[in-house]
Amino acid sequence: MVENKPWLTVLTHLVLLTGLFIVAFPVYVAVIASTHGPSDFMTGVIPMLPGNEAIANFTTMMTSGNSSAGAPPLGPMMFNSLIMALAIAIGKITISIISAFAIVYFRFPFRQLAFWLIFITLMLPVEVRILPTYKVVADLGMLNSYSGLAIPLIASATATFLFRQFFLTVPEELMEAARVDGAGPMKFFRDILLPLSRTNIAALFVILFIYGWNQYLWPLLVTTDTSYYTIVMGIKRMADVADAHPQWHLVMTTAVLAMLPPVIVVIVMQKLFVKGLVETEK
Repeated sequence: MVENKPWLTVLTHLVLLTGLFIVAFPVYVAVIASTHGPSDFMTGVIPMLPGNEAIANFTTMMTSGNSSAGAPPLGPMMFNSLIMALAIAIGKITISIISAFAIVYFRFPFRQLAFWLIFITLMLPVEVRILPTYKVVADLGMLNSYSGLAIPLIASATATFLFRQFFLTVPEELMEAARVDGAGPMKFFRDILLPLSRTNIAALFVILFIYGWNQYLWPLLVTTDTSYYTIVMGIKRMADVADAHPQWHLVMTTAVLAMLPPVIVVIVMQKLFVKGLVETEK
């Protein structure tokens, strides 16, 4: 039972507004900073009101980049990040849903052992196995390539576990009805399980897309060619310049542009994303 007390309502809204301010204020600072010129940051005081250099800053980063910091134009970097994020999200979902389907609906030796071996890999993130992974990628000649950026990151124990748990909730009567109608395993998977998994796929796609978009350490290791730099690498290179002051107006311009694709994905898939997180029955 929820108590209907005015002071409790005021307190709840105060907490929500405080949390919103804490989350949104850095974004506001980045947007404002992207509208100012380099001289506005020499005083050590961050401006809080918009400037008149926004068009010049965005044009500079989209056309020529920040050559003094080793950052190429943003267009190719954003394209590389987009390819990497899409490949990771789609690859993780594809492999995980097929793996979960095999574990739940096929009876083969050591089926549970296979699942738990997959699940145990949660304790081995890419940072733990980064040296052997890099050695394999280098030996296969995948450095400075889209395959080298994405393939080592597309396996996901978390997504496999979530799809397995969902498939276990699907009534067995659906499988029996499909079998009576003459549907084979792949037809049952394609015509019944995939439509039922739509909201789960959408929720995982949003999470995994942002995960792939924000990757920094792995792209830093496998790319030395500027044509394969990602947007996060560009931001880091611009912020960590040697023997010079960072051009914060351009750094913030890059950060604002880097925020746009994940925000667009969340907005476009918001309804399915929320359903995939909160639905308990299909």
